[in-house]
Amino acid sequence: MKNVFEGNRKNLIKLLKKESVVLIDSGKAPHKTTDQYYHYTTQRNFFYLTGLNEEKCKLVIIKSEKTVSTMLFIEETTDYMRQWVGERISKKEASEITSIPESKIYYLSQFDSIFRSLMTYGRGFGMTPPKYVYFDLYRVTAKETPYALNQFKFVTDLYKELKIKNINKEISYLRMFKSKFELGEMQKAIDITRIGLENVMNKLAKRTNEFQLAADFLHQITLEGSQGNSFNTIAASGENATVLHYESNNGELNRDSLMLFDLGSLYNNYGSDISRTYPLSGKFNERQKILYEIVLKANKESIKFVKPGITWKELNKFGKDILISECKKIGLIKDDAEINKYYFHSIGHFLGLDTHDVGQYDLVLSEGMVITIEPGLYIKEEGIGIRIEDDILVTKDGSKNLSKNIIKEVKDIEEYLSKA
Repeated sequence: MKNVFEGNRKNLIKLLKKESVVLIDSGKAPHKTTDQYYHYTTQRNFFYLTGLNEEKCKLVIIKSEKTVSTMLFIEETTDYMRQWVGERISKKEASEITSIPESKIYYLSQFDSIFRSLMTYGRGFGMTPPKYVYFDLYRVTAKETPYALNQFKFVTDLYKELKIKNINKEISYLRMFKSKFELGEMQKAIDITRIGLENVMNKLAKRTNEFQLAADFLHQITLEGSQGNSFNTIAASGENATVLHYESNNGELNRDSLMLFDLGSLYNNYGSDISRTYPLSGKFNERQKILYEIVLKANKESIKFVKPGITWKELNKFGKDILISECKKIGLIKDDAEINKYYFHSIGHFLGLDTHDVGQYDLVLSEGMVITIEPGLYIKEEGIGIRIEDDILVTKDGSKNLSKNIIKEVKDIEEYLSKA
């Protein structure tokens, strides 16, 4: 596994300017209240380049005219930490995971002095002080300062001669193309999601509130070895399912309604993203079935349409046109533009270390990308919301449905629920 992360670094290094240094921090859990902290989530670009799930680490990559040097800075375990929170990762363990030699792994207390030496002499790095510094300048919102600028403030304050570059675009590009290792981790996440959804279907007739079903899913995927939900579960019944990102999950269940799930499991930081819609009664009524089949057709035909060379714009139009045509046939809409009342999101997105994974939507789809296909219809006046979502690998000649084993045909759903 370690060669995967070393390979990711090598691919990134090819895209860097010479006479540059890359600084990436692993992040830390934000403070919650009194002595409590939120659960730590590894900064995904740091994980992509190292494979580590450790707080407060720093990755440094130095590219000179002729050489490349990679260093890792980790937190040293104190006696207090050892007694209260346990051992931090050792240099040996970090080296085994990252393929960075132990001789190039230091403690965080050494970071300032080593970086000052680099900027003053370049001694030991085979270069004069770098001209460029790469940060991950991803912004949560336009008004928020990127995390890296706060974390490496002393660098930008002291060394104003450094020209700041944003490495986010380069890593985002690389992360679009999934390796064999990544596809294996994603398939595990998808397979665990299938087991979780089967548990939900087994409990569907016995539950009275949405939160119970959300709990059934989390319980099962945790038993299967998942890190938990890959994003906040949407468990929406009836009219709640017409709200795209409904997360309250506290509605009472009406047996005549449909139940929409948008959920996924996380495995080694790689996520799945699946949507399925089930009848709470165990059987679709005629109206529900008609609308469900429209969404299912858009889902299945759009998956067939996926292949290298098509644009996101073309894929979106293809799926939307199916919904328009079928909704006209049943009289739900008369004009094309009316579809926007019942379908108001994209056909899908990139998937990987993030649920809405990084990627460049202006590029054509290419082999190795993993995307979602998720058409839907949301008819508030009828209390019906339907979404069907699968995780799709773009292959050399077309596509592969990684979630094909998660049932979605009407007859299969009804048959499964009849036996639950």
